[in-house]
Amino acid sequence: MKVLFNEYPKCSTCKKAKKWLDDNGVAYDDRHIVENNPTKEELRDWLSRSDKPVRKFFNTSGMLYREMELKDKLDAMSEDEQLEVLASNGMLVKRPLVVGDDFVLGGFREKDWEEKLLG
Repeated sequence: MKVLFNEYPKCSTCKKAKKWLDDNGVAYDDRHIVENNPTKEELRDWLSRSDKPVRKFFNTSGMLYREMELKDKLDAMSEDEQLEVLASNGMLVKRPLVVGDDFVLGGFREKDWEEKLLG
């Protein structure tokens, strides 16, 4: 199995997650989430592979998220509008984001990663 590893290389959590992938022999394609921002169509596809609402794909601790005051705006938006905003800038996307054939992992929780990637 080979997964898509969406990361921001300067992110310390992404570095830790990448090391975990390497240490556990997980094959992946690396994607710089800012230089190669996910498209709305990709995000819609990934959303369908996850069991999460689109809100969980947002990097809620990021500066851009706070500057855009999205916490207060997302509830008033449709899913389509939320995906449009998410696709506008890779810094809005929760990272790391691992995409497999039938799952998506947002953030780095070692237990979840072990279950999906090694299980």
